[in-house]
Amino acid sequence: MPALDQQRAIPVTVLTGFLGAGKTTLLNRLLRQPALANAAVLINEFGDVAVDHHLVDKVDESIVVLPSGCLCCSVRGELARSLRELFMRRLRREIPAFSRVLLETSGLADPAPVLYTLLEDFFIAERFRIDGVVTAVDVTHANRQLGRQFEAVRQVAMADRLLLTKCDLSTPDEIAGVARRLAHINPGALQIEVRMGAIGAEQLMGCGLYDPASKTADVRRWLADERVAAARRSDPVTHVHDVNRHDALVHAFVLRFEQPFAWPEFAEAIDVLLATCGERILRVKGLISVEGEPGPRVVQCVQHMRYPESTLPSWPDDHHQSRLVFIVRALARDIVEQAFVMFCDAAALAEAE
Repeated sequence: MPALDQQRAIPVTVLTGFLGAGKTTLLNRLLRQPALANAAVLINEFGDVAVDHHLVDKVDESIVVLPSGCLCCSVRGELARSLRELFMRRLRREIPAFSRVLLETSGLADPAPVLYTLLEDFFIAERFRIDGVVTAVDVTHANRQLGRQFEAVRQVAMADRLLLTKCDLSTPDEIAGVARRLAHINPGALQIEVRMGAIGAEQLMGCGLYDPASKTADVRRWLADERVAAARRSDPVTHVHDVNRHDALVHAFVLRFEQPFAWPEFAEAIDVLLATCGERILRVKGLISVEGEPGPRVVQCVQHMRYPESTLPSWPDDHHQSRLVFIVRALARDIVEQAFVMFCDAAALAEAE
């Protein structure tokens, strides 16, 4: 099959950012805009239970959920496979001829393996081009995350554009302080303040071909290191990947509940968990069955903060059980489960073997 030249290659925008930065909210706003109406969307989540794709309004065959976790290990192969399949289905006219791909990464994703795949996989690099790396940064949590998580630093350093999200929840001094810190990490990236998730598609598109040589020495080294690491990860003897574990301390688990909750009791359980264990709770997201409501409530939390919930008009699948995905640091599952037993008299369903 003849390769496409770079003028005809399909642009890929990588949307990254640490846990809770508001990537899915941004994605929903973007996909409502005419410029991205015919975009294909790839969504990656950390852990073996995906929730975010249920929260994206665009539901059709051009949305692909990448399994296997944090886009740094086995899912790198899934990314290449999914892009190949999307291209071939487009060629066979099985799906509409999308003109762009939006790749939303997990909040724990190191961008280096993603960019390595897009740049170095022969089939992908001949038919797709990186149109930019856009990193969402939660201004309300940025300083703590940049101080504790190397992924957050890499996401900023590799960006072409930085979206400072939740500026409506921050003071001008807080925004200015974060902006200075981001400029120190990545002085070449354009910074865009975002309020209430409002963003224009034109602000993300047209970043130009991704050029590693234009980035800092650290970025060039990370991409070079990825070449070595990629070979190491391809060896099943030396690398075993647990989709629910990011490192020795950070891991994910899902709690499922059969019976609907009384909302005040559920809210109290979550709020107590966040108040007592918020430092160790990186992210909570889920769909909650509430007594008397036909659709689920969407719950999202970051560390000590629970964001206002929203309600879906109906369940996105046939499983009407509550499901909560926790991404935590050094926090045992049974401690979290106990909060729901104490405040809601609700025991989580046993994990599948």
